[in-house]
Amino acid sequence: MTLFFYGHYDKQPPFTGWMEGIGPTEPKIIDNKLYGRGGADDGYSTYSTLLALKGLQEQGVKLPRCVMITEGDEESGSGHMNHYLDVLKERIGDPIAFFCLDSGTLDYDRLWLSTSLRGHLVATLKVTANKHGIHSGTFSGVYPSTFRIARTLVNRLENPVTG
Repeated sequence: MTLFFYGHYDKQPPFTGWMEGIGPTEPKIIDNKLYGRGGADDGYSTYSTLLALKGLQEQGVKLPRCVMITEGDEESGSGHMNHYLDVLKERIGDPIAFFCLDSGTLDYDRLWLSTSLRGHLVATLKVTANKHGIHSGTFSGVYPSTFRIARTLVNRLENPVTG
């Protein structure tokens, strides 16, 4: 029996211009406060998982096999995650439960991950209104605009006015 834990340490990709005089790998103390990339970010998942498991062990709870993947590419879309899951598939096995230490859970039917809190979306959307092209005047009837359908679907995900 295996339990699977996913977490990330949520460090932003390096870039310039984040804060004047502070680079992506050069922390700085200003007014007795630490500034730097990831200095106050979601680094909790790995530590929380290990502390929770350690706490259960100290209470004498017999734990099943526990597997955890922790990554630092989450804010860039977790581009390497599928590769590692494929490579580690045999070692991970067939977990009976998945625990995701990230964001929120809107339902219990799927595993919810936040790949970005800034609108990162990777999707393929195909909208079809009819089986062949229609030239105005050739056929009668009203066909909906596929662009308008796609825009309406995206607007259901995020309000275009308020975000």
